[in-house]
Amino acid sequence: MPNRAIIHTDNAPAAIGTYSQAVKVNNTVYLSGQIPLDPLTMNLVEGDIRDQIQQVFKNLLAVCEASGGDLSSIVKLNIFLTDLSHFPVVNEIMSENFSQPYPARAAIGVSELPKGSMVEMDGILVI
Repeated sequence: MPNRAIIHTDNAPAAIGTYSQAVKVNNTVYLSGQIPLDPLTMNLVEGDIRDQIQQVFKNLLAVCEASGGDLSSIVKLNIFLTDLSHFPVVNEIMSENFSQPYPARAAIGVSELPKGSMVEMDGILVI
């Protein structure tokens, strides 16, 4: 039977539904989707898509750190955007947060995200 642990940190938004921030199974961590919520107020950050993307990376980092890793531990990143024209901004901010070798990645255009967010990301990391 695999070693399983539920990951939680107050440095990332609390789960707003029936899910955990992350689940660690052995040395693999499955991150739940993060939207650009401020963990203190649980409101979307104010500003443009750049501000939202930066907050999502902060939230992901907090959960990664609570899992014993960091952003460089992410091996697969899924990005959901309500407007795929924002993809160049994602690439720019990703280059500020990651170095080579980059994680595997998918970018998916969606019509709507929770709380009116313009971006959501989830992923898998290996510790």
